[in-house]
Amino acid sequence: MTATFKLHPQLQQDTIELIDFPLCKLLLINDENFPWFVLVPRQAGIEEIYQLSWQDQQQLLNESSLLSEILMQVFAGDKMNIAALGNIVPQLHLHHVVRYKSDGCWPKPVWGQQEAKPYSAEKLAKIKDKLLPLLTKVMQSD
Repeated sequence: MTATFKLHPQLQQDTIELIDFPLCKLLLINDENFPWFVLVPRQAGIEEIYQLSWQDQQQLLNESSLLSEILMQVFAGDKMNIAALGNIVPQLHLHHVVRYKSDGCWPKPVWGQQEAKPYSAEKLAKIKDKLLPLLTKVMQSD
């Protein structure tokens, strides 16, 4: 019997689900300090990229690159930080953080530097309105 994909409880607690790509679930970290998104391959028991099939590794790279390009267009950042750490949450997940030279943590990493500030309903709606149509359009064109 094959294990069923379930999102790690910490990711459920810290994020807002946005959309499913062909391989990954796209999440938004609930912290308005940074445009911070997470891709999670919807496969059970995967902790490292090398555990994905070659095809799924390529799909992850494609989804990550597509997401990065759209995020930089929408949020006009200075730098895109991408990381797969997994020290606290072992489930494979790839962080995408739009960074600005003017942000409160620059040039340090965002982890553990500032208290998280949850999105207001209004700010969350604005992000969804900006991002979801673009992501949906690109996913439909593939």
